[in-house]
Amino acid sequence: MMTALGDPTRQAILDRLSDGPRPVGELADGLPVSRPAVSQHLKVLKDVGLVLDRQVGTRRLYRVDPAGLALLRSHLDQFWQRSLEAFESTIEDQEGASDDDPAD
Repeated sequence: MMTALGDPTRQAILDRLSDGPRPVGELADGLPVSRPAVSQHLKVLKDVGLVLDRQVGTRRLYRVDPAGLALLRSHLDQFWQRSLEAFESTIEDQEGASDDDPAD
């Protein structure tokens, strides 16, 4: 999932979809890639569970998948928590080392 968001075009597409469902043509407007390229990016986002689509007449509308976004959020929250704990541990180790320093 994180790898899929490593591409700036996919990030831009997901950002645009956060405003609501859109067809490929509308998503492609203003992006530096073609409609077929946007479709390929949407397929990647769909395959990792970040985007859903549905047929509406002759068009296909894409939208953010709330369940996929929740999984991404959970992953990022866990990553952030581990990072904060590692930072706290490092600070405590440094404080402990300075308390043991005989030069004080």
